Amino acid sequence: MDQVPDVTVDDVLARWTDDPRLVHTEERPARPARPGSLAQPLTEQVAAHLPHEGLWAHQAAAVDLVRDGRSVVVATGTASGKSLAYQLPTAEVTAAGGTALWLFPTKALAQDQLTTFTSWQMPWVTAGTYDGDCSVDERAYVRRHANVVLTNPDMLHHGILPQHRRWDDFLRRLSLVVVDELHVLRGVFGTHTAQVLRRLQRLVHAHGGGDLRFVMTSATIGDPAGLAEALCGQAVTAVDDDGSPAGRRSVVLWDPTEAPVGTSTSAPAAAGRIAADLVGAGLRTLVFCRSRRSTELVANDLRAHLGKEHEDTIRSYRSGYLPEERREIEAELFDGSLRCVVATSALELGVDIGGLDAVVLCGFPGTVASFWQQLGRAGREQQHSLAVLVAGDDQLDRWMVRHPEELFGRAPEPAVINNSNAYIVVPHLGCAAAEVPLRHADEQWWPDVLDEGIAELVGTDRCTLRAGPDGPEVVWTGRGSPASAIGLRSASRGEYRVVDHTGRTVGTVDEARLHEVLHPDAVYLHQGRAWRVTDLQPVARVARVEPADGDTYTQATSSIGISVLGTDDERPVGRATLHLGRVEVTTQVTGYRELSVVGHRVLSRHELDLPASQLRTTAVWWTFDEDLVDDAEVTEQLLPGALHAAEHAAIGILPLFTICDRWDVGGVSIAWTPDTEAATVFIHDGYPGGAGIAELAYGAAERHLAATLDVLATCPCEHGCPSCVQSPKCGNGNEPLDKGAATALLRATLH
Repeated sequence: MDQVPDVTVDDVLARWTDDPRLVHTEERPARPARPGSLAQPLTEQVAAHLPHEGLWAHQAAAVDLVRDGRSVVVATGTASGKSLAYQLPTAEVTAAGGTALWLFPTKALAQDQLTTFTSWQMPWVTAGTYDGDCSVDERAYVRRHANVVLTNPDMLHHGILPQHRRWDDFLRRLSLVVVDELHVLRGVFGTHTAQVLRRLQRLVHAHGGGDLRFVMTSATIGDPAGLAEALCGQAVTAVDDDGSPAGRRSVVLWDPTEAPVGTSTSAPAAAGRIAADLVGAGLRTLVFCRSRRSTELVANDLRAHLGKEHEDTIRSYRSGYLPEERREIEAELFDGSLRCVVATSALELGVDIGGLDAVVLCGFPGTVASFWQQLGRAGREQQHSLAVLVAGDDQLDRWMVRHPEELFGRAPEPAVINNSNAYIVVPHLGCAAAEVPLRHADEQWWPDVLDEGIAELVGTDRCTLRAGPDGPEVVWTGRGSPASAIGLRSASRGEYRVVDHTGRTVGTVDEARLHEVLHPDAVYLHQGRAWRVTDLQPVARVARVEPADGDTYTQATSSIGISVLGTDDERPVGRATLHLGRVEVTTQVTGYRELSVVGHRVLSRHELDLPASQLRTTAVWWTFDEDLVDDAEVTEQLLPGALHAAEHAAIGILPLFTICDRWDVGGVSIAWTPDTEAATVFIHDGYPGGAGIAELAYGAAERHLAATLDVLATCPCEHGCPSCVQSPKCGNGNEPLDKGAATALLRATLH
């Protein structure tokens, strides 16, 4: 049975009022529900499964649009009942003899939704999951009998589309496709998924089916319709006016660096102490951490603060948990026996843990969209909830606690994909040719890229042009199945598998980042766990690893060159000139340093002799002419450090303007290059062909450069620190860096 908190949220806030680490409190008032009604009522058997309060306005609007033959994306808050927007149309579609395909980014989400939907017990519905966990017999049953199939983009790509003839009846009757957690489908993964959805629509037509309707759901992001349309290639209407009720929410920004002298200033220590305070007050609490390591640190601190009597009421949660383990955690939260869960972002994707009173974020999660997604885990029962953001020490965290009005007033960032990335599109055209020969009519699925892609496939002997019954057609003649060679999480033509001593795949790494990440003796981090690289096998494309203690990490040192292949656009930004275009980045890993996790102390340095690698991608770059540099009083000796520091600060703050991670992009700064004939700072997409990040950075350049200057100008350190100019991924060991000269250069640029 749920327990009533011993202390209210207002009581906790009153206790913290005089603490200097509490730098801002934001109040969000309760929001009443706005009910909605359908243009045409549901059948009695389907209506029986509506919640007792009926439909909210956004749910009714979405269902009406789908009934009208439109595709929709529902982008509303956590716990706003987005699933009903596709469950109800699916019930109607299947009752009329059609089929539905539901796509989820994870197998766990598919299993959760299967359990919910089958509990409706509609006699005409046969639903089943089709993924890597299914046995051969289970797959055969789903293929032959299911009219609702729940799977993921990877399985659709590898296991369904190449076997489309075995799915003839299902595809011919397919009319509704659900894409859940749309915001996850960004960058490389999203671009791959967009190609898979085009192949799906093409095969539905080939099997005699009609146009598909899409129902997509997303956490609140910028321009959800734009992302949805890019993914499915058709018009999509956004439903983002949330009609669900919400309880009052108090949000606190906590800055550990304002701690009294002698008190720890680390974010994990502060998060553990705050969580202990909340749990001690009787508030059921969830703590989000950015890595497995910080998860364990916070959980241990929490147990130490609360004592042994509370040890069994605290659980950690991360990716890789079995469904029964997740459900055990959920049940213990509901019945009150579990008071706190410390989790990585594995808990962020739609897992329904209710009854929480408070959320603590150990570090800003990287984007405003994720921030609100994580906050929404508390208060799902409309009770007064509390959220605490404990700032870490990087640029984004420091910027947020200094600019709370930006955090709470800023619109969520847009997520983007890049459907012109030939490194991704061309291999999928090969898959399409292997499924059904490509013809001129396929221009509808791949406008502007089909002819060029076919030319490459034919020119590299992967496809052959022949005469067909309806004109010229292109067939796959390459070796093996093209789909098996494409991983949806990578943009390179090849990726390396990272495997442990048992042969189990730990992760994958793009070939373009091979030497940086998997050099000999590198510490490879995957989902917060540390592994040591023991062997690299280029022919098999395998890197073998063994568990590492996690006390140290490695940082590759490298020499980097960049050349401009072409400029697509340029414009002034202040007194600098901004460019967008194509570049080739040449990187040679020359060695690595091993550092301690605690204190980041350099323990050893090692040289390596490895070949250079090339990356062709998209970039933005700023050029600063001699007059501007002179006016900023940045001397020739200071200029390299000024540009390098500005590059690091700009990359660190970039996620404010696009949903990306600092590891999704790279940077190069040069005091003079013949390609630009000026001092230049480049920021480039970290994937072959680009993932769309550079284009967003180009559009937001004025705000981006202003925020970069603010990071530099307001950080209280003297010479530069992780909160402003130092980067954990710098191939030059954060040398040279000149924070003061960078500040002067950007100030002269913008003022």
